[in-house]
Amino acid sequence: MLIPIRCFSCGKPIAHLWEIYQQKLKAGEDSKKVMDELGLERYCCRAALLGHVDLIDTVAQFKKF
Repeated sequence: MLIPIRCFSCGKPIAHLWEIYQQKLKAGEDSKKVMDELGLERYCCRAALLGHVDLIDTVAQFKKF
């Protein structure tokens, strides 16, 4: 759904990096290089970004009446 505000394992704030990460990936940059540039050193933070699936647009289509 929404990108986690903090890493689940170590607690480092990662949500502010999501849009930058997505923009650089769409520009064709390598995922490893982008994460290194953003300062994501720990594998837990990297996994949080790599494993995230952005479903907010899909879920927003369904209204609860």
